[in-house]
Amino acid sequence: MTVNDTAADLPVDGQELATYVAAKLCHDFISPAGAIASGLDLLADPSAQDMRDDAMGLIAQSAKKLVNLVHFARVAFGAATTSERFSEPELHRLVAGMIEGGRATMDWRVDTGDFGKPAARALINLAYLTVGALPSGGVATITTRREGDIVVMDGSAVGARARLKPEATTGLAGERLSEGLAGQWIQPYWLWLTVTGAGGSLVVEVEEGTVRLTARMPA
Repeated sequence: MTVNDTAADLPVDGQELATYVAAKLCHDFISPAGAIASGLDLLADPSAQDMRDDAMGLIAQSAKKLVNLVHFARVAFGAATTSERFSEPELHRLVAGMIEGGRATMDWRVDTGDFGKPAARALINLAYLTVGALPSGGVATITTRREGDIVVMDGSAVGARARLKPEATTGLAGERLSEGLAGQWIQPYWLWLTVTGAGGSLVVEVEEGTVRLTARMPA
């Protein structure tokens, strides 16, 4: 499937899009935030002092996860920072923090140059979605190459159960969600919107045991 659409005549308007993004972020943040609150409750419970070490471990682990989510979201959903360009190590850290502890392995082979905000946003979303296509484990290989002023980003997910959910396929095609879970649709749609909004193109290929996402856009 090749997606070369422009961002004109979008199926979702700005207000609705903001609603979907906000809902996804709240969904992602609530789990570690709730775990931190549970850990603090244990610390405050006089009858649970024997669980103090467990509570501190839960708080530390959940706080780290929450911080990783915030850092990733700032770039993945808007790049709301003072940086105009992002280095390869910065982007690697953002994705690595998000997938830590997961079943899939990421093989990061990204060009050592820097990336403008739209390209950086596209790259980390593409990488995260590639890893997410491996729910039972496998290897997600992320590569980039430069063709003049264009950067080509490729995410290849190889594993026994590599797949895209129907909602993700809809989002990657730049189509409005008609059924299914919006939380599974919004990030793939956001990737399509980021790439096409910059005048780029997105190619999605799905075969048995393999999912491949390729984006071409200005660097």
